[in-house]
Amino acid sequence: MKPRITVITLGVDDLEKSLEFYRDGLGFQTEGIVGKEFEHGAVAFFDLQEGLKLAIWGRRDIAHEAKVPLSPASPTEFTIGHNVGSKEEVNIVLEKAKKAGAIISDPAHDTFWGGYSAHFQDPDGHLWEVVWNPQWDIIDS
Repeated sequence: MKPRITVITLGVDDLEKSLEFYRDGLGFQTEGIVGKEFEHGAVAFFDLQEGLKLAIWGRRDIAHEAKVPLSPASPTEFTIGHNVGSKEEVNIVLEKAKKAGAIISDPAHDTFWGGYSAHFQDPDGHLWEVVWNPQWDIIDS
């Protein structure tokens, strides 16, 4: 299998609330909720970098489509890493997330490996890490 990730889908409990968080709070570009005319079809897509989208879709709808039981949500299943170009950018992103309603679970701090990082949770508890790694060059396109 050649790695080719194109969509990261987050299961959410309240599609409208999550849409507002990502669109209005964090400023992610979207056409809004589509697929409402289909049972289990309502979803919203956000453009990330070229070739990658973030989707939010009802947890119950994901369970239905994947034919798995709906299980309790857990914020420790994975994190989404958002790498930025400086310590200041970590602080700016964290403040924006906080204003959007995120829970700051890990305030910005210097890391043991020489970087600077923080964690926040979206309205459904998904963990995001905002991090500056001095070993990585971040190029905005």
